[in-house]
Amino acid sequence: MSGLPKQGTEAGGDLGNEVEGYLLWQARIAEAERRAREFADTLDWLTTAQREEVERRHTADGLRRARADLERVAARCVSLRAEYERRYQVLRRRCLAVVLAVCACCTALTALLLAL
Repeated sequence: MSGLPKQGTEAGGDLGNEVEGYLLWQARIAEAERRAREFADTLDWLTTAQREEVERRHTADGLRRARADLERVAARCVSLRAEYERRYQVLRRRCLAVVLAVCACCTALTALLLAL
């Protein structure tokens, strides 16, 4: 996710985004740990060491999946941004062409009326 372009327009914009990302990831870690504990609690026959290992592996798997999901979303955001920027450029060119055509028509009409 570090490959994303940063968009903070003010001095603290990037820092704010980083803090928000950090806090969201910490919440994701806490959620993965909670789910791992709940999963391990259903296996009441595990020893303490086994329970800890199951929780650790379950948490690691959940975080690996979460990271993969976030990377897919970030890549999609980048591709959508590029697509919208291309469409915006096309729209700007079309609008400019219409404005120039209208100006040319107005100029031609004015010249025609002045000639009469």
